[in-house]
Amino acid sequence: MTQHKDLQKLSIAGLLISLGIIYGDIGTSPLYVFKAIIGQNHGHFNRIDELVVLGGVSCIFWTLTLQTTLKYVVITLQADNKGEGGIFSLFSLVRRKAKWLIVPAVIGGCALLADGIITPPITVSSAIEGLQPLYPNIPVISIVVAILLFLFIIQQFGSSLVGKAFGPIMFIWFTMMGVLGVSYIVQMPMVIKAINPYYAFKLLSSGNHDAFIILGAVFLCTTGAEALYSDLGHCGKDNIRMSWIYVKTCLVLNYLGQAVWLLHHQGEALNLNLMNPFYMIMPREFLIFGIGIATVAAVIASQALISGSYTLIAEAVRLNLWPKVRINYPSEQKGQLYVPSINWILCAGCLIVILLFKHSDNMEAAYGLSITVAMLMTTILVSKFLRRRKVPSYIIWTFLAVYFVIEGTFLFGNLKKFIHGGWFTLSMGLVLFVVMWAWHTARKIRNRYVKFVEIEDYYSILQELSEDESVPKYASQLVYLTSANFDSEVESKIIYSILQKQPKRADVYWLVHVDVMDEPYTREYQVDHLVPNKVIRIDFKLGFRVEQRINLLFRKVVEDLVKKGEVEIMSQYKSLNKHKIVGDFRFVVIEKILSRSHGLSFYEGLVMKIYKQLKKMSLSEERGFGLDLSFVTVEKVPLMLSNPEEVELHRVN
Repeated sequence: MTQHKDLQKLSIAGLLISLGIIYGDIGTSPLYVFKAIIGQNHGHFNRIDELVVLGGVSCIFWTLTLQTTLKYVVITLQADNKGEGGIFSLFSLVRRKAKWLIVPAVIGGCALLADGIITPPITVSSAIEGLQPLYPNIPVISIVVAILLFLFIIQQFGSSLVGKAFGPIMFIWFTMMGVLGVSYIVQMPMVIKAINPYYAFKLLSSGNHDAFIILGAVFLCTTGAEALYSDLGHCGKDNIRMSWIYVKTCLVLNYLGQAVWLLHHQGEALNLNLMNPFYMIMPREFLIFGIGIATVAAVIASQALISGSYTLIAEAVRLNLWPKVRINYPSEQKGQLYVPSINWILCAGCLIVILLFKHSDNMEAAYGLSITVAMLMTTILVSKFLRRRKVPSYIIWTFLAVYFVIEGTFLFGNLKKFIHGGWFTLSMGLVLFVVMWAWHTARKIRNRYVKFVEIEDYYSILQELSEDESVPKYASQLVYLTSANFDSEVESKIIYSILQKQPKRADVYWLVHVDVMDEPYTREYQVDHLVPNKVIRIDFKLGFRVEQRINLLFRKVVEDLVKKGEVEIMSQYKSLNKHKIVGDFRFVVIEKILSRSHGLSFYEGLVMKIYKQLKKMSLSEERGFGLDLSFVTVEKVPLMLSNPEEVELHRVN
């Protein structure tokens, strides 16, 4: 944890790490943004127009300034959840303000995951396509597929080793872009006038060009802005803000350099498939090295998005927004995790994108739509955070108005892409939304039918059962996982399990409850001795980024209680107690099975059907809580969603 906090302080190491893991997506956008703007007519050959070039640079500059710098770097980074960022961290900060905030959080999370499917193919394809002018017959699709397959296969081994090289490589990448840009700007210094917002306004208000199509292309320059906030926990806001100054400078210089090259070819009809402005500003003898660096940068951008998707899903699991899935920790490095199911879903999605769209030009049409939706959702959540910080209402309403207009305009611009490929990412996002929403809603429906009883009413009978030698002892220490939020309550099914479903005599009955906290790394617990040495309740308060390894955590708590003399865990069997043998522990997990659903509305019935299918594919409760399966008993009990039907029978004898 100390190392983690040290990297959040402003330092050379922190700056390098932020370059390596935060700016991959936004840093590789010069590969395709200008090509998309100039190729707005969707023709094979595109005539270069001065207004489109200057207006395009102006739109890019002000998008990076208003959207990336002001909204994300200045404002959103303030929403610091104990050093962590991202849409679910933000949701955890504000969720107690209003229950409906779950909607923008889930929509935003799904949109970001959908973006993770389209970004790797478009960035890697754009890099490899730079080889086509030198090698016209190069099999681009095969190379891109091979690179991405390799990337997804190595995820299971962890990327900490490769991660250490990310920072220096991305520093070389940004420096290269800045130097290449300057080499052309000096040939036509007047291009700097394009920073004037007048040119952006003139282009967008010109009747000769479709403003919405241009805005859809311009938006690609800021698609990685969400990563600035999502990766806050890796680097800290000071490192992000300082490194962004350098990154933005290099990006703007490169865009200006590309603009100069395009202006040199004003009036000409260019085949942008073979003449990408990004590669055209490279000296011919440097081109092969430039493409190599671009390819590595594209792989780094893909890696950052894949890692971000793992983190997003891990948080969703802890917040009960996603089915419990296996999460591995392949290295000791903080934040390093691997989610096999998501890895292969992303891999399949990326391969489908490549085979479906084939060329980066076609992928550009699918790109940007889902991330615009994510940005709008972040705007809503940030406004609630600002209200929580007691920012004056007029500032909050101004923030909402400005960014609803900006992002709403970009959304309409990107909607033009729907039929050209935007449908794909929206479809992916919709499928993910159905999964998250069904899992979240089904849990609420199930909890509605869970019956709780006052545990105090059963203190005496539990004590008597514990001492009743006529009942075979089930375990020395019997542990139940309970969802009761208050220590005065317990599920009626737990009492039924102990007293009626094979009466379970034990020396001590333990009730364990897990509460997911709004803070990321909280690790706290409380102990209540409900009946001294007979009934004990432990409440774990775990952050939404803490792995719920209940087996390990419970053992640690028991060790602490034994050291303090609060509990006695020695076996009560005379032969074993004489030798100070520790008694056995057994966990009992109550799995609630849906018994009847015809009492539900059509909507709730549909949700429960989806949930039932998701449950089959998710980890079991005992595996999800990290319990040692050799000491676990799973009891299935019916969850009655409606009263049993009355049955009439007549005795005939």
